[in-house]
Amino acid sequence: MQARGRPGPAGSILAADVMGTLCFFASDLHGDVPRYRRLFDAILAERPAAVFLGGDLLPSVFGAALAPMGSQDGFISDFLAPGFARLRARLGGLAPRVFVVFGNHDLARHVGDVLEAAPVTGWEWAHERRLEFGNWSVFGYSYVPPTPFLLKDWERYDVSRFVDPGCVAPEEGRRSIELPEREIRLATIQTDLEGMTAGEDLANAVFLFHAPPHGTALDRAALDGVTVDHAPLDPHVGSIAVRRFVEARQPLLTLHGHVHESARLTGNWRDRLGATHCLSAAHDGPELALVRFDPARPEAATRQLIPAG
Repeated sequence: MQARGRPGPAGSILAADVMGTLCFFASDLHGDVPRYRRLFDAILAERPAAVFLGGDLLPSVFGAALAPMGSQDGFISDFLAPGFARLRARLGGLAPRVFVVFGNHDLARHVGDVLEAAPVTGWEWAHERRLEFGNWSVFGYSYVPPTPFLLKDWERYDVSRFVDPGCVAPEEGRRSIELPEREIRLATIQTDLEGMTAGEDLANAVFLFHAPPHGTALDRAALDGVTVDHAPLDPHVGSIAVRRFVEARQPLLTLHGHVHESARLTGNWRDRLGATHCLSAAHDGPELALVRFDPARPEAATRQLIPAG
């Protein structure tokens, strides 16, 4: 795949875009229009080969200070899809591929909106799919372990039916689509990951997760000293299944979101599990957290906080 980047003087590639296959990663934008506009501006200016969107893309629903379910209706058709369609029209053959998964605040009923808009936006729905991208394979996965929130469209038991104190079990929340009761009660992230990658060589695989791996710099929540019914809460709220999977299968690169405050609390937006580079684009400030990476050199990835005002 040829180098993609922002043209400089005399057609050169600017230093920020020296990487051979420039990719963007953004996550947890939660329907924030100013941050999306900064993302559109960056895509237009730098012309990445691919954009990875890691979930929680729509306005948040359910829970304290969150909007009702209907607040997501129309966001894709009225804003998000037209924005990406304009980019695609302006960039033509230089338009990026756009890999998409949802997160635990995105209603599953809007997957259809993503698929419907794909021909004009370039979006590629990646959840539980294997997609080819140059020399790499892209796998997507939206589910996270049980949270305190009521929306359960993208929540699964992790490695067992255990639910952390203060969290709501998958069968006790609300959903925007119907699922078989057996799947809700028995499916786990662990078995999903095993099933979707059975027999796959993951040496050149990029995984677009929403959940971060448990016990890393990417899953640290602001729960120090917090108890529920006298039980202390684990400040690491990522997925044990995702961590075990990464440690056992060693994909090239994993992309994560979900825990907004983790980078601020740990001072790190990246971690490493064996040979696998793990990057997070989650952020708890008003800026757009934009991760730039080249799959051929994941160790050279950078993260920029772009003011959204």
